[in-house]
Amino acid sequence: IGDFFLGHIAQPYPDYASESPFSFIWCASCNSVEKKIYVHLNYTVPCVRLLNATHQIGCQSSLSGDVGVLHVLESEENLDWVLSSGPNPPYMVILESSLFTRSVMMKLKNGSSRVAGIVVVAPNTNPVEGFSPHTSCPNENTGVYSESYDPTLAHCNVTVWNPLGNGLSYEEYDFPIFSLKDDNDTQVIRQCYLNHNQAVNGSSPRYPLCAMQLYSHMSAVTDTATCMRRNDINFSISPEMVCDPLGDFNVWASTRPLNNTEKGHKMWEKVVIAAARLDSRSFFFDVAPGAESGASGFITLLAAAHALRNVTQEAQPNRTIFYTFFQGETFDYIGSSRMVYDMENNQFTVDLDNVHSVLEIGQVGLHGESRLWLHSDPVSRRNSSVNEEVRKLIENLQSAAAGLGFTVGEAGFSQPLPPSSFQRFLRARQIPGVVIENHQLNFTNRYYESMYDNAEYLNVSYPPNLTPEEQLKFVTDTAKVILLLTVFKCVTYCVSQVSQMLYGFLVRSNNSWFQQLIPSDLTSHLSKLILNYTSSEPTLLVQYLLANLTGSAINITQENCQNQREDENDKESKHVRHETREGFCVRSTVRLSRAVSPAFELRDYTSKDYSTWTESRWKSIKGRIFLVASHELEMLTLGVGVGVLLASLLLTYIISSKADILFSSGREPT
Repeated sequence: IGDFFLGHIAQPYPDYASESPFSFIWCASCNSVEKKIYVHLNYTVPCVRLLNATHQIGCQSSLSGDVGVLHVLESEENLDWVLSSGPNPPYMVILESSLFTRSVMMKLKNGSSRVAGIVVVAPNTNPVEGFSPHTSCPNENTGVYSESYDPTLAHCNVTVWNPLGNGLSYEEYDFPIFSLKDDNDTQVIRQCYLNHNQAVNGSSPRYPLCAMQLYSHMSAVTDTATCMRRNDINFSISPEMVCDPLGDFNVWASTRPLNNTEKGHKMWEKVVIAAARLDSRSFFFDVAPGAESGASGFITLLAAAHALRNVTQEAQPNRTIFYTFFQGETFDYIGSSRMVYDMENNQFTVDLDNVHSVLEIGQVGLHGESRLWLHSDPVSRRNSSVNEEVRKLIENLQSAAAGLGFTVGEAGFSQPLPPSSFQRFLRARQIPGVVIENHQLNFTNRYYESMYDNAEYLNVSYPPNLTPEEQLKFVTDTAKVILLLTVFKCVTYCVSQVSQMLYGFLVRSNNSWFQQLIPSDLTSHLSKLILNYTSSEPTLLVQYLLANLTGSAINITQENCQNQREDENDKESKHVRHETREGFCVRSTVRLSRAVSPAFELRDYTSKDYSTWTESRWKSIKGRIFLVASHELEMLTLGVGVGVLLASLLLTYIISSKADILFSSGREPT
């Protein structure tokens, strides 16, 4: 680092004095020096802070960012260097994904005084052994099973649904944790470590050392009640919010148009709610593909809605089907609890008396298997009328699946429901219902709520050397399986659409098909599609997809499209584009409803009945590496600087006091 500064100080500045002020020279040189000192990291993905009624979880840096000497952890045994024996703490620890385990992370967390931060290198392939940073019993405190509803089934006493869950996502860390792709950035970091920091034959590395600085300061602290109270303090003209409630919008559509203007009970109306969840999460913000945990279910439901369109338009079924896509289910069932709350308070199109039954599609990736399982609630089935309706549902599903290449079995009668939106309806009243899953007991998903629950895990793969457009049109085996799960026979066009949905949601969202489905002014959202708990992009896409798959095209202009309504049928119009036409107007029953926890409507931030999760706000997320000098050299540099300052002050004083002698000029002769 000393050679660097000497080399640059020795170089004279260009002579710009005749063209511009000195400040211009100074700014230009500063930019040049800054770029040569620091290497900024691209594609940094942080762990962020979340809060609920009782505590906070996640990660953050100090206000000015945290700095540490780089150390690449080679094995768990190598932790001793970071936690005790290394001579240059604090350390910025670089972890390969194989070491991103609870054992390693808890040791680093407990030794946080010597740990400045952690960077996890995301691999290009999924770990064979599986990985889930979620809890082993998801949403255990906000489901239906509790002290008042068969306590023997509560807290996963019968079945531990997510046995691989290590709970890392629900820990609090006092330092920043970032994820980096295994690309050029990580190669630069490794090379910097090898060149400057790697110990040779047990000896300490010599200065200058390679260091890293991570910025991810979070504004919110303590819990949701604290951060919401700080949000309400408006002393300035433009008050600064410190946190936001988690949530978005639910998407729903009905096979029969319903009067949405008049809320509450609809006489003589019975609806069957066909549900799936839209959201997912992982340890790191904005890396939540949710292929099996979310996408497999809602893509299956979208395909079923499309397959049923012509059937339900030609002959309406006895009961109205409600296609419902819930947001925020990862965090204590935000979307479903809000819909139930609205139904109970006559703020929704129908109420709970109108709900005949619930059919929920959960994790249905088959992974080469040929069996699905139907889960029901053993407590409500003690009621004979509920049990009879559940039996009919199960028999109808088993009959529909016959001859389609897979079997549908019933989970044990004493088996509780897995984590599902249906549980929130059961908390309100006993309603018949079935949840379709690919597991009988615990999850078969080895990457539940992690960054590895991706297209690779769902076996969405393509032949090599295909262009993005060719991949979009390629029919994958997973698409064929998902289409079978809809238990409806469909033409090749349906298979193609399922393939395009898998490609769009899991591989490349900014593709030609999605661009045709949404308005041109919203296409910028496609570049950042992710099934995250705060993301509105999946909601937007599912809204337009569902309208396109279930609606009817009408021949009116784009300008008139949004203004058109069929008041007697209560449908909405949306303008979409098509690959063979510039655009057309689709009239459908698709609508949005708020998916924000009722706790924030009630301002009950310590609620035990509803989700209280909020997300902290932040100003800057970034990382950079640079060389750092030894403490002795820094002190020497500081001492020399202070000495030069004092000498210059002394010299200035002497010159000033002798100015009349030093700068006097001879008198002109008179």
